[in-house]
Amino acid sequence: MKRILMMVFRNILLVPVMWIKLCYYASHVDKYTEEQRYKMLLFIVKHANKGGNVTIEVHGEENIPEENGFMFFPNHQGYYDVLAIAAACPKPFSVVAKKEAGNIQFLKQVFACMKAYLMDREDVRQSMQVIINVSKDVKAGRNFLIFPEGTRSKNGNHIGTFKAGSFKAATKAQCPIIPVALINSFVPFDTNSIRQVTVQVHFLAPLSYEEYKEMNTQEIAELVHGRIEKTIEAYDGE
Repeated sequence: MKRILMMVFRNILLVPVMWIKLCYYASHVDKYTEEQRYKMLLFIVKHANKGGNVTIEVHGEENIPEENGFMFFPNHQGYYDVLAIAAACPKPFSVVAKKEAGNIQFLKQVFACMKAYLMDREDVRQSMQVIINVSKDVKAGRNFLIFPEGTRSKNGNHIGTFKAGSFKAATKAQCPIIPVALINSFVPFDTNSIRQVTVQVHFLAPLSYEEYKEMNTQEIAELVHGRIEKTIEAYDGE
């Protein structure tokens, strides 16, 4: 909360204008292309990071596929995660998030601009429809992000178990799976610290459909989990 206030205070002249613009884009998403909406969000994130003493350190940008229609699967540390990946990724992407996140101001508007899907984990039918919709969108060339842990780990740079069901949309779309390792992404919004922080975003080598088509979703989850965990262990503390 302290860092958010610092971000606002240090951008006090810009905040009213960008808040109005964000809300307008969120209410008129079909008026703008995905690239235009993403560019606007990146502008906000850039200034928020500068004002909030947050530096994004990007690794493996070359692992982001040149062609659209792929899915990111990162570990989930905190509310800042999506903004960290957006700051690191030059290509527009959308998000699948739990419906509760859609009630948080700012994230609510960000998700609207990204045309994100909000999943009700207690409604099996709705959750399955989200998976179907995402797979169709990915086949059509959109990019998505899903947190396979399902919720924030709340355990710093230690990751939790990955849910096999999180990978169903990717297997249905037969798209590249890009594991993403986040380090210190919990610090900006999930601690009371306002010290300078470097958030690491590691885009790992993608898994093509040919590589995982013979695997079940549990096996895919364990493979992606292992690669992310290994990366965090190698870079945490640097």
